[in-house]
Amino acid sequence: MLKRYLPILTWLPHYNRRLCGADLLAGAIVTMMVIPQSLAYAILAGLPPVVGLYASLLPLLAYTLLGTSRTLAVGPVAIIALMTGAALSDVAAPGSAAYLQAALVLSLLSGLMLVIMGALRMGFLTNFLSHPVIAGFLSASGILIAASQAGHLLGIEAISTALLPRIAELAAGLPQAHLPTMAIGSGCLLFLILLRLRGKRALRGLGLPGNLADLITRAGPVLAVVVTTWITWRFDLAAQGVAVIGDIPRGLPPLTIPGFDGSLWRALLIPAFLISLVGFVESISMGQMLAARRRERISPNQELIGLGGANLAAAFSAGMPVTGGLSRTVINYDAGARTPLAGFFAAIGIGAVTLYFTPALYHLPIATLAATITVAILTLVDIPMIRQTWRYSRSDFSAMALTILLTLVEGVEAGIISGVALSIGLFLYRTSRPHSALVGRIPKTEHFRNVERHDTETVSHLALLRIDESLYFANARYLEDTVYDLVATRPELEHVVLICSAVNLIDASALESLDAINGRLSDSRVTLHLAEVKGPVMDQLKRSDFLDDMTGRVFLSTYAAWRELSRPSDPMQ
Repeated sequence: MLKRYLPILTWLPHYNRRLCGADLLAGAIVTMMVIPQSLAYAILAGLPPVVGLYASLLPLLAYTLLGTSRTLAVGPVAIIALMTGAALSDVAAPGSAAYLQAALVLSLLSGLMLVIMGALRMGFLTNFLSHPVIAGFLSASGILIAASQAGHLLGIEAISTALLPRIAELAAGLPQAHLPTMAIGSGCLLFLILLRLRGKRALRGLGLPGNLADLITRAGPVLAVVVTTWITWRFDLAAQGVAVIGDIPRGLPPLTIPGFDGSLWRALLIPAFLISLVGFVESISMGQMLAARRRERISPNQELIGLGGANLAAAFSAGMPVTGGLSRTVINYDAGARTPLAGFFAAIGIGAVTLYFTPALYHLPIATLAATITVAILTLVDIPMIRQTWRYSRSDFSAMALTILLTLVEGVEAGIISGVALSIGLFLYRTSRPHSALVGRIPKTEHFRNVERHDTETVSHLALLRIDESLYFANARYLEDTVYDLVATRPELEHVVLICSAVNLIDASALESLDAINGRLSDSRVTLHLAEVKGPVMDQLKRSDFLDDMTGRVFLSTYAAWRELSRPSDPMQ
């Protein structure tokens, strides 16, 4: 039982020097890579840069104890930072003490929700976030984040949070763009884009091994930070108006106690739930993909507890909401991490930076961090997925398009809530009109196919109706109408067989409809039969009186029903 809630106990007894060496190397590499990210994502959320460092310390330690993924790296991520900033800006002014306190409450609420969901095994809730909705949400969020960083890249102040007003502000302020800031921002942007597109190939062309070339390519943001920080310091660009990080407090994060203001908790309840849901989806999808590569296994419900513990740790250590990050996890995996202790070593490295090296970050330009965010986040804009969804399913595309539109116009919360609501609505609409098909026998075989698609054998007094959907309250009446229309148009019918090979559920409403169909057909001197009923569904039916009252039989296969019922009945009987 203890190992279930403390997964560290399953692998720590087998830990050895070889694993430790691999984790140490991965931890050192992750430390270097994620420091610019941590600073940047805190700024994106409207929080002091040091909050990003704090959120990369104790949350990593908590996940080491509670998480099941061997390679997932937990910390601030772009999409959660954007959602955090959107939620906090509704309850407090950015930069105020109330804003910082609200960030702690948001982390606390998110942590509590994740832990409760994990304890109740509620990981299935993420199934309500369809892939088109997630892709649309992430694409729109990528555009929003890129737009939010454009002002930092150009040295223009833009205060609007909505997309169109921000673009208008940027366009109006373009003549006043700060040239040194623009030079740094555009230079970093161009460098990082070229490095991402051509860097690995160019380095391999110079004879470097593929893994090393890939590592250097991923280290591009670190190189950009070092070079632009040195340039800003050397030429005193801060005095010329280039915005820099400035003073970052030294030392480990303080112990913080989130406030218990009831109105603040109520205001942040829904944002915390959405942050928890989106963060878990991003984390579990990445964790499962990398675990599959190594033939490892992770537990989604325990991951909820692990991520919840990480957010609780952030709440009590001056942090912000966290989750498993895409880029830092890939870096951790590629660097050779073998166990969650790689995250522990990364936390030690980040802690050393906060203790001793924050003064070296004083001259780090905000424009450099903005370029880092922009290049990282634009990978979320999934044009191929949008194009494919348009071609494959217009209804799914409508959910995606609405999510994109409302996220851009109204904000992240409205976008994802509307996308989920429309996805559920479309699902209910589609399943409320279940596909059904009259089937006939393929000559000289035991196979049955749709009579409208294949040349089949049929008999006038027998209708074989295949139901291609589970039966529940939303489609029960539709099934009744389908059967009644069939009987009304074929007065010679004597038997109707409902083929239930695709039926995984018959709820109480559908059972009532089956009863009504049975009675109505009996009044019309038509016998109702079932075929290919699945075991769990049959178990449910046996707990009711339906099978006793049904006028016909339950056949093991459609062929058995055909063989028995295709012969005309004796009118004398």
